[in-house]
Amino acid sequence: MEISEQKNSLAKTKRSSFSLLAISLLLTALASNPFTFAQEQNDPRWVTTWSASPSTLPGEDDPDNSPLGQTLRLIVHSSVGGSSVRIRLSNAHGNQAITIGAASIALQSSGSSIQPSTSKPLEFAGQSWVSIPKGAIVFSDPLNYDLPEMTNLSVSLYLPEDSGFLTAHALSNQTNYVSSDSDQTSSMDLSNRTETAAWPLLTAIDVINSNSFSAVVVVGDSITDGWGSTLSANQRWPNHFTRRLFADSSARKYAIVNAGISGNRVTSEGNSLFGQNLQARFERDVLALSNVTHIVLMEGINDIGMSPSGDLISAAEVIAGYRQVIARAHAHGIQVIGATLTPYEGAAYFTAEGELVRQNINAFIRSGGEFDGVIDFEKALQDPANPSRILTEFTTDHLHPNDAGYAAMANIIEIALFD
Repeated sequence: MEISEQKNSLAKTKRSSFSLLAISLLLTALASNPFTFAQEQNDPRWVTTWSASPSTLPGEDDPDNSPLGQTLRLIVHSSVGGSSVRIRLSNAHGNQAITIGAASIALQSSGSSIQPSTSKPLEFAGQSWVSIPKGAIVFSDPLNYDLPEMTNLSVSLYLPEDSGFLTAHALSNQTNYVSSDSDQTSSMDLSNRTETAAWPLLTAIDVINSNSFSAVVVVGDSITDGWGSTLSANQRWPNHFTRRLFADSSARKYAIVNAGISGNRVTSEGNSLFGQNLQARFERDVLALSNVTHIVLMEGINDIGMSPSGDLISAAEVIAGYRQVIARAHAHGIQVIGATLTPYEGAAYFTAEGELVRQNINAFIRSGGEFDGVIDFEKALQDPANPSRILTEFTTDHLHPNDAGYAAMANIIEIALFD
């Protein structure tokens, strides 16, 4: 028995030594590997800091839409910052698998140039490249990265092969760049570049922040997308609201995430640049984002102005769409804040009959009792002397606000709605 016990004791000692050696080697490897995963993909602290909803559908003739052996450099603006980052790429509307040969993230300097020493390569399941199947999305591996809040980022994607039709957010109101050739994902600036208004492939950026933020997703059309604001200046109303929120020391902070698509409708679709109707895209563009607790819904003016088949849509049809969105959000424990539709008399598709539909929709938003709160964007923009019109100093075309109009929208929001 004594000899047996000595053998068992010796065996335990060896196993312990091997275990300690294995742990030591693992820690050494992790410390020396720059591509070590920053966090697990299922870490509950992930929150989306930026998003872009895919809008382009196959059918339009876009010369920038099939790069071959070129690098895309996409400029985006964060809301909350973090210490770990991952990106999402989508081939939702593609007609074939797409290969990403290399990818990187950096802080923008100006134009297509990046700040020195801020560029880091992104990996996908430990590889520098990834193939995205037709209709699929992919996440990059979590990366340790000091990402500041409210900062312009540069995401570079190299497409070494024929990519076919690229899923994209067509009208970004931001200048983005395409190189003439080669992998330039780590270049300080892109050579022989062209410009594009689209955000191809990139649909979200998630971060981990020690403050464990949650996200407010703003859902809408071109007025949420920022059409009419100064190009590449981050003057959309969600940008203004983010700056206001973070300047208020007493306010609870949220990521403010933009899921607007210019031309989008609640109930139907038409132009291939304007995306699928809200109810069809809601799961992908809103519910699939990370740590969403609130939605601001402002959409419906295009349903009125671009009613299908020439028959004016009824308020009841748009409201039925709202009810579906509310029900699906509530099923996920997400609160929905309704935002009134802004005036549009003087716009190209204005009609007196459509104005009555708009007023009926707004009456439901304000007093229907089905939203968890209300933001009165109509009140922020309307001309007191002519309530069916936007104040002249707040608009570019009687439909879309300008920078001052978008700021007025952000300023009317009651921050307490999100408490």
